[in-house]
Amino acid sequence: MIKVEDWAEIRRLHRAEGMPIKAIARRMGISKNTVKRALAADEPPKYRRAGKGSIVDAAEPAIRQLLAEFPDMPATVIAERIGWERSMTVLKDRIRQLRPQYKPVDPASRTAYQPGELAQCDLWFPPAKVPVGAGQQTSPPVLVMVSGYSRWMLARMLPSRAAGDLFAGMWALLRLLGAAPKTLVWDNEGAIGQWRAGGPVLTAEANAFRGTLGIKIVQCRPADPEAKGLVERANEYLETSFMPGRSFTGPGDFNAQLDHWLAHRANVRHHRRIECRPADRIATDTTAMVPLPPVAPVVGWRTSTRLARDHYVRIASNDYSVHPSVIGRLVEVVADPEQVRVTCGGQQVAAHPRCWAVHQTITDPAHAQAAATMRRLRLQTTRPPADTEVEQRRLTDYDAVLGVQDIGAAGIEGVA
Repeated sequence: MIKVEDWAEIRRLHRAEGMPIKAIARRMGISKNTVKRALAADEPPKYRRAGKGSIVDAAEPAIRQLLAEFPDMPATVIAERIGWERSMTVLKDRIRQLRPQYKPVDPASRTAYQPGELAQCDLWFPPAKVPVGAGQQTSPPVLVMVSGYSRWMLARMLPSRAAGDLFAGMWALLRLLGAAPKTLVWDNEGAIGQWRAGGPVLTAEANAFRGTLGIKIVQCRPADPEAKGLVERANEYLETSFMPGRSFTGPGDFNAQLDHWLAHRANVRHHRRIECRPADRIATDTTAMVPLPPVAPVVGWRTSTRLARDHYVRIASNDYSVHPSVIGRLVEVVADPEQVRVTCGGQQVAAHPRCWAVHQTITDPAHAQAAATMRRLRLQTTRPPADTEVEQRRLTDYDAVLGVQDIGAAGIEGVA
């Protein structure tokens, strides 16, 4: 084999100088056939060592036979079946090359989204601790929503991933968007639904929410993150672009910084996939979406209970005080990520800011004062004496009824 320098010189002499093959061979001291091969080659000469084969070559027919019948058979089991006693590394490499021929891989497809067609949703847990009150710090979930057509991103931190908070957060984001995508894509989040018997089953809250909006909720198959790759990449973008260098004084501060970043960074950047900014497409996207219903869906925490004597109601492990004047009556409790409200007979009897900490007791001073006043008045109240006179019987009357005789009289009669 000639060197690359000789190959280049042969082609130069022939193409630039017009030198014939015989003259080139004489000048460079090589054969004419070598010159001819150099002129016919379109690529520089490369040294290729002849393969010596592998220790797995002899076992390959047996491996293929097992994979043809059992495409999912682990490499360790194949090694046992064929009696393999040498290096497992080379065996696994060969099985990894052969297995796709018997079990083709399932590549993820790239989908072109139409305006208003769908949005992908997910919960992202930021890698930072946020003060939530009562000296507690935690990482509350962040609801992230990304539109397929415009790549418009919406996000908001929620107190929890429970259905009451999750659907309240979804409704808040859709109100910011001004319309609802025709389809919301979710994974198997507990508040959304689960896959059972090979099919998706939505929760009652999810069906009520989508029914009110007139949209569809699609659950991805388990262990299929590619099905919602848009929002998965958005979560990664939040971690790498939004989080670094930030600190937060609480959930309100987190959401304020997040809203500013979305408006001035995420949704106005040039998106490489769509070759424009999300802000350039959002108007077309929302126009094709489903209008929001005139009546808001029922979201948040909602419950009815008869107020106990301690005049507190519980929402997500926290107790909130209620005015004690409605003890024993039926009260309606409504809570969202911002506030907890309690009504009785259409009249509000309690209103508290939502506590994001856990296992706390929130007391309104007015409720505590009213309860103390009611207890004091109860202690001062005395019962009036009874006016009815009760007859007092003699003890001999009871002796006569029971047949008991006087012991002294009985003794005298016996002596006589």
